[in-house]
Amino acid sequence: MTNQKNDYLVPMIIIGVLFFIFGFVTWLNGPLITFVKLAFSLNTDSEAFLVTTAFYLAYFFLAIPSSWILEKTGMKKGMAFGLVVMAVGTFIFGTYATQRNYTISLVGLFTIGSGLSLLQTASNPYISILGPIESAAQRISIMGICNKIAGISSPFILGTFVLTGIDKLEEEIKSAATPEIKNTLLNEFAAKIYTPYMIMAVVLVLLGIWILKSALPEIKASEANVTPSDSDLSKNKNSILQFPHLLLGAFCIFVYVGVEVMAGDAIGTYGKGFHIPSDETKYFTSLTLVTMLIGYIIGLITIPKYISQQTALKVSAWLGVVFTVCTVFTSGYVSVGFVAALGLANALMWPAIWPLAIDGLGKFTERGSALLVMGIAGGAVIPKVFASLKDHYDFQWVFFLLMLPCYFYILFYSTKGYLLGKK
Repeated sequence: MTNQKNDYLVPMIIIGVLFFIFGFVTWLNGPLITFVKLAFSLNTDSEAFLVTTAFYLAYFFLAIPSSWILEKTGMKKGMAFGLVVMAVGTFIFGTYATQRNYTISLVGLFTIGSGLSLLQTASNPYISILGPIESAAQRISIMGICNKIAGISSPFILGTFVLTGIDKLEEEIKSAATPEIKNTLLNEFAAKIYTPYMIMAVVLVLLGIWILKSALPEIKASEANVTPSDSDLSKNKNSILQFPHLLLGAFCIFVYVGVEVMAGDAIGTYGKGFHIPSDETKYFTSLTLVTMLIGYIIGLITIPKYISQQTALKVSAWLGVVFTVCTVFTSGYVSVGFVAALGLANALMWPAIWPLAIDGLGKFTERGSALLVMGIAGGAVIPKVFASLKDHYDFQWVFFLLMLPCYFYILFYSTKGYLLGKK
């Protein structure tokens, strides 16, 4: 294991660039929900939330195959391949969204998620074991800062180039004198998405070439993620299913990503429940990401110097509980503010859950990491349930009843779950 910070500075910069790309592409989903609902003339929010379903389901189906690919190619080639797959996905989405073909557009989003699945399966264990496992949350916090800076900017870029004047356009479409005029307006609106996505496709291909030619060193996770004390934990095991703390950690990732996407991508839909204009709600995702950025900075300063990874997770879970309760007993911009504040609660969860879950896996690290990446599918399930139920029940109570159990489970993992199966 590499212990000198100077030894892993360059790799951290390279992985930081990748996390910036993760953030930019992932957090486009929030404003994309607004885009697809209008561009494809969708009748319900549940239909529009297929954006997150298609995107995050890719992690569930591609995580294990991604681990196989990485075992064959190595991490560096695997990361480059993942970027090319993402480029193909952005090309598909940009092309078919312009043609207002929702089905193939969702295939494009699934393809983007597939490329990201490969990147996440490689980059998260890589950054965790690049230095001491005890400070992994600190390094992941640095990656999180890169991720959220990109995430904050992406809604503004899409909002500026694609969603400008959307409230006025919605009124024009509603009052269109003929179906032909309505279709012309919708076609012109949908066409705005083409150029940004073609630019993204080119950038992703260039980044893939850069990664391939970079000085990023290969790290064998199964060899790096083991210490003398950990070897006793993994040496008599023959399956990842024999690590309770990993299995519980995978479900913890599932509920965590679910609440993260709810706070980040669903916040615009939540705000619309209070009849806040679309020209305002399209930027709400950035509010959540600002609070997440603050949380990552706090983690960078405090972990592990002042608090441990598990303590950070425990405090974060309690914050999630408190802010979730506050959302249901307030309304309007105040309630939206508490949803955005959940970004602060969520910020340190991924950096803490990941190293706690892979700790001591040794030769099972790659497969265990793939299992955790499968948990990202929580972003496909929980927001879709919210979107479906809010069409029939009060959206605030649906939000509350979905989020609260998730935070209590994360609290359980931070106190007892991560210890199960360990001596």
